[in-house]
Amino acid sequence: MSALDEVGERDGWRCWICDEPVDPDRSVNDDRGPSVDQWFSAQKPAKGAQRGTDRLAHRACNTRKGAVTPVIRWPDELIVVDPAVLLTTVERLGRKGGREVVGRCPGPTDAEQGAEWLRVRLPRLAPTLALEVTVERGGGQHLLVLSTRR
Repeated sequence: MSALDEVGERDGWRCWICDEPVDPDRSVNDDRGPSVDQWFSAQKPAKGAQRGTDRLAHRACNTRKGAVTPVIRWPDELIVVDPAVLLTTVERLGRKGGREVVGRCPGPTDAEQGAEWLRVRLPRLAPTLALEVTVERGGGQHLLVLSTRR
């Protein structure tokens, strides 16, 4: 099995940047074809952390991020107030550990939907980082909390 196949299988053949499906049968020269990307944080990694992690990306997404920092978009159907910039938050948690509020939701159903999306999305974003998503009540709202597992 090639490195591309291994990364593709692990990532469920979804692009870590745009979260769209990647067709494993497309040519690697096609813009929507598969490529292995290694995202390097500009920041110094935490002690013992890997400097880069192989992740699956469309060729075009991988090429584009060379010029522009990728933006991990929250789905439009989720009701999340003040959503965090996920790539920045995940990198910071990878360096420092701890916990951060990544969004606020008006109701428990919205919060659970947001938490479930994060649980599915984050392993593709940071496959080597053990993250936990919880929903906490506070101030009449529901907070989406992201924390590192120790």
